[in-house]
Amino acid sequence: MSLTERIHSDHGIVKHLGDWTAAGRFEVKARQGLAVLDLRSAGLPDDIEIHLDMDRAMIKLLVDDETAIDHWNLSWTARGRIKNVASPRHGDKAACRMVHLSGSAMNSEIRVHRGGVALLSAMFSRAYVRDVCRAHRTGGVPTVDDPMRGHRS
Repeated sequence: MSLTERIHSDHGIVKHLGDWTAAGRFEVKARQGLAVLDLRSAGLPDDIEIHLDMDRAMIKLLVDDETAIDHWNLSWTARGRIKNVASPRHGDKAACRMVHLSGSAMNSEIRVHRGGVALLSAMFSRAYVRDVCRAHRTGGVPTVDDPMRGHRS
């Protein structure tokens, strides 16, 4: 049984950046708000399920270049779209992380940021500034911009 993270954004902004969880299931409820989920960490499973309940909201997913997004079970009410311009290469399916989106989205948008765009999205945040200051104080390295940095050998 995998962990479930519950994220709620009501008329606000919620950002979860860096290596923030090891959960494989997410329940996201957003109403006229923004939620940013960083799914680039090595601690996450290869199969991630995200159940969405969106009303005039935006969800931004930060993923690596090899992650595939499955939105077959996501129902759209009124206007809405998913912006996933650069889908992964289809060479090695076994090494690819899969994100399954389900639930409902009403007048909402899902943006998928990959690679360098995901890195920039994480860097232009207060969490990144705090992480850089922490890394400077402790002599470590920042991990909000690249959560895989701590897992590489």
